[in-house]
This record gives sequence, structure tokens and C-alpha cells, in this order.
Amino acid sequence: MTKVRINKYLADSGISSRRKSEEYILQGRVAVNDKIVTEFSHKVDVEKDTVTLDGEKIKPKKNIYILLNKPKGYITTVSDDRNRRTVMDLVKSKERIYPVGRLDYDTTGLLFLTNDGELSQLLTHPGNKVPREYEVKLDKPLDENDRLKLLQGVLLEGKKGKFIKITYPWQKDKEIVSVVCEEGRNRFVKRMFRKLDYTVLELNRLSFAGIMLDVPPGKSRNLTFNEIQQLKQKYSI
Repeated sequence: MTKVRINKYLADSGISSRRKSEEYILQGRVAVNDKIVTEFSHKVDVEKDTVTLDGEKIKPKKNIYILLNKPKGYITTVSDDRNRRTVMDLVKSKERIYPVGRLDYDTTGLLFLTNDGELSQLLTHPGNKVPREYEVKLDKPLDENDRLKLLQGVLLEGKKGKFIKITYPWQKDKEIVSVVCEEGRNRFVKRMFRKLDYTVLELNRLSFAGIMLDVPPGKSRNLTFNEIQQLKQKYSI
């Protein structure tokens, strides 16, 4: 027997956000087993109870969580009016799913796709400081002074940005670096290096929110139950 709060049940069904669902509840438009419910804390038995909105039965959707290794040449969007290839061409799902954040056309690596809007919002919210790790190939070796500057922070359009960690995975080849950041601003990694006159030649995301990339380019897999629980517990669902 699985019980959830009525506002979460409505949000999970995909009909609206949790905030909008709470408006419906306060307006007296939601019923459980033919009885109007106006308390957000009311628990619903997912397997037995019948929930309606304006008399229409609401069924909880099945949440899908996919990890994709995005190759170059795909845009991170659901559709494209210029008929370019999108990441949706690489995954199969009966449910309508969406990318969590984005990777540029020429950026590769780990990308989540899901229909869990609440988790997606939490993973992309700047305040949650979700860690992202990238392997970066530069046009020249990274100078130690510049490495320290990037760790201390540089200004990007008036707002400070910094890397949490910078290492050299191949000790002798300092043109390839591994960086960890907690920001998802548009082209953040490329802009950080460009600020110090470096050009990013290749960018590959190795991990996101503590989950490592472990499938070949163009391939995907479902997140495990433990991985999903790890994300939900860490980012407070």
C-alpha cells in the first residue's frame, strides 16, 4: 500500500505543477472517492483510491528516469523547427519525457531525461548547487596561475563564477583538465575558460548530481531505484 499527499499525487499525475494542484484543492475541485478534499496533507492510497478533478478521473503517471550519453551533433530539446537531430531521437519512451538542463550541440556526455518535473526543477535550481563534472580539452596547457584564478572565481557578465575543483587526469598533458562546478548557466564552462583566453575544443560531462556516466555515446539506460532515491533524498523531495 503506497500513500502520498494529495497535492503530490496531482503533481505526479502530470496535470499541473504542485503549486497549481494546491490551487485546485483550495478551490474545492478535487475529490477522493467522491468526497471533496481541501487539505494538502490528505493522504491518497495510490492503488485503491479514486481521485477526480472537476469530476474527471486522474491517474498517476509512471515516472521515467533516463541517463543518456549524448554524442556530438544533437541538440538538447524535445523538437526542432529546423529539423535538426535532437536527443529525443536517441531514446525510446512511451511517456513524454524532457531533458534536465541542456548540453550544447557539440558538447557530449551525461544527460538526464525525465517526466518528473519536480525533480528536474530541483536538479537545475541554482540554489541547490548540484555538482557537474566535465572533462575539458583546451587549445593550450592550463597555466597554474589561471587554474587558481578559476578556482577563486572570475566575473561573467557581472556575476562571479568559479570551479569547485580542477585536476589533470593525464598528469603530463595539461591541455586536458577535469573540472567540477555547481552552476548550470548557459555555456558556463566554455565562458569561464574564454575569460582567461582559452578555447574549449572538446567538452564531455562525466557526472551530474553524483551519478557517473557509464554507457557508450548514443546509448542510454534507466536510472536504478537506488539512484532515483539518492537524488530525491539529497535534493529533498
